[in-house]
Amino acid sequence: MSPRHAGCQGMMVASLCRETPMPDDSKPAPRRPMPPLMDRLGELCAAGRDSATYLWQVPNDEDVRRKIAGILAEIKVEAAKSGRQEMGRLAVELETAIMASPSPQQVELLQDGFERMNRLWAAAKSGLF
Repeated sequence: MSPRHAGCQGMMVASLCRETPMPDDSKPAPRRPMPPLMDRLGELCAAGRDSATYLWQVPNDEDVRRKIAGILAEIKVEAAKSGRQEMGRLAVELETAIMASPSPQQVELLQDGFERMNRLWAAAKSGLF
C-alpha cells in the first residue's frame, strides 16, 4: 500500500470510530403510568378506602361502618382465594379497628389500612409481589 493510501485509510477509520458523546443530563422518556386492571379485590380495596375517607367527615355513620365491616369480610375471602395472606391479616386488624368507638385515630387507622391494602393489591397485580 502506498503511503498516500495508508494515510487516507487511517483518517477514514478514525472518523468512523469516533462516537458522538451523549449529554449527561439526558433522561429516558417518562413512562406513562398504567394502573392495573381492576379485579374484585381491587374494587373492594377502593370501596373500603372511599368509605374510610367518608368516615373522616362523618365518624358516627353506622351504615358506613357496617358497609366497611362487610367489605373487610369480603376482602378476607377474596384474599384467601388468591393466596394473599398479608391482606387477610390486615383485614383482621381493620375489623378490630372498626369495632372500636368512633375517633379520629380510628378513622386514620382505617384509611391507612385501606391504602396499604391498595398498594399490596397493586404490587401483586403488577408482578412485583
